[in-house]
Amino acid sequence: MQKAIYTTVGIDGLLPHVQALKGAGARFVQMHAERCVDDGSYRLVYTFINVRAAQEQIARDGNYAIENLVVEGIDQYQEIPSISSYYPAVFPFENEAHDLFGLAITDMQIDFKGFFYQVSTAEPMSVITPEVKAAREKAMKVRAAAEAKARKAAAEKAAAAGEGTGDAAGAAAVQPAAAAGSDAQHDDAAAKAALKAAELEAKLAAMDPEKAAKVRAALAAKAARDKQKKEA
Repeated sequence: MQKAIYTTVGIDGLLPHVQALKGAGARFVQMHAERCVDDGSYRLVYTFINVRAAQEQIARDGNYAIENLVVEGIDQYQEIPSISSYYPAVFPFENEAHDLFGLAITDMQIDFKGFFYQVSTAEPMSVITPEVKAAREKAMKVRAAAEAKARKAAAEKAAAAGEGTGDAAGAAAVQPAAAAGSDAQHDDAAAKAALKAAELEAKLAAMDPEKAAKVRAALAAKAARDKQKKEA
């Protein structure tokens, strides 16, 4: 007989519990997200099974257990650490939770950047509006253009560095090469920032206008606070 064990953990306790399961030999089975109708919060359920322990238990009394870690009360914009460093096979489930529910899962080893599913909003089975479709297409174009610019800049700087000859030219080539790397990093950072902004705009376009206005106001207030801290 199969029985299920559910352990509720906070976001801060998720990775330590996953690490303990990994150390005990548990295998990852699946993960899914749920939206709570009452308060609009989200919950994540991670399922594991320790095959060796299950086989031993079945041999003794015919029973075995699957273990579930449950994270509840998640706000849509609250960051959730990825467990992919322990279980790489979780990547489709984490990308799905991001694309269909809009959950902010950080540090995914395989991150589709919101394009694992071609949907328009953070809600599952939603209709793609023209505004959201345009926002997603813009995000893809911004990312592709920034990546192409970074590659071109790096190639040009590398070519310029390779034109010199002799020790003096070789020494002089160090600075352009370093500059190329710096420019590429800057362009990559700019591409990520632009993509993140475009993805956020796509989510806001799909929201209720009143809710979107509140989110924009909260983001603007946070940006103002961050700016004050830097200037202090």
